[in-house]
Amino acid sequence: MILSKKIQEMAVFIEFLASAGLAIFFHLVLNNPQASYTIFGIGILISLATYLLREDIEKTRHELVDQYNQAHEITFALSQISDPECQVRAQELLAGNKRTISMLQQGFIPLDETEFYLEGAKCSDMAKRRIKAVDPMTTGWLTRGSLVNFYQSNLRALDRGVAITRIFVMSREELGDPEIQKILMTFYADSIEVRIALREDIPATASNLSGRDTNSSYDFAIYDDQVATEVFPLSGIYFGRKTGQPVNVERYQRIYELIEHSSHAIVMEGEHIMLASDTLKLAA
Repeated sequence: MILSKKIQEMAVFIEFLASAGLAIFFHLVLNNPQASYTIFGIGILISLATYLLREDIEKTRHELVDQYNQAHEITFALSQISDPECQVRAQELLAGNKRTISMLQQGFIPLDETEFYLEGAKCSDMAKRRIKAVDPMTTGWLTRGSLVNFYQSNLRALDRGVAITRIFVMSREELGDPEIQKILMTFYADSIEVRIALREDIPATASNLSGRDTNSSYDFAIYDDQVATEVFPLSGIYFGRKTGQPVNVERYQRIYELIEHSSHAIVMEGEHIMLASDTLKLAA
């Protein structure tokens, strides 16, 4: 690199000397000052142009070399692993990283469980108009630290005037569970709009849009129609993901609308939460 730089500097110097020598020759020997000035000026411009061109070529070469090394960095690292078992492990790690990169390319940010609920709390604190969520009914809402803190962020959003609708996906049998009744009563008392979607009522279209089996639980939230978070149906390295890409958020909007259309409002009957549709049947 140092030698190449010296050659470039010498080339510029030689070009300058050549143009200066011709100018002196025309001025002193041929007694043509006008031609000598023209030659000298053109020589200087040519020297400057070739110098800038060489600098640009050298800069481009360095950028291409850096990009090549960066693109093949993993390949070079894998080629240095000689142990067969280590190679297998390296390929497994590489496959996992490819899936993560593919997710990032689609506009999704993978999150572990702590990060997921932290992001959900941040999104709740930043929400200004509406939070729409679909959740499986779990018993940790009032006991697990991450869920409790996340729920507190929902309550802060309510105090700011943010409308919150939370649709719980469950079976009819689960609705009678005392722990689930306690959770539903808490949400109901805190003025969060709660709806119940029975698993058997969820339309197949929603399942096709989500890419899941019809028996799977849905677990996602949409904040101000701009950001969406989702819990993965199967556990793995990551607990869930977040996206702000309009096309992804729109897909969650469509799934939410389908589930909401099939969901039931709830009412308080004595000390029990019931489906509003069931109370109408009893009244009839």
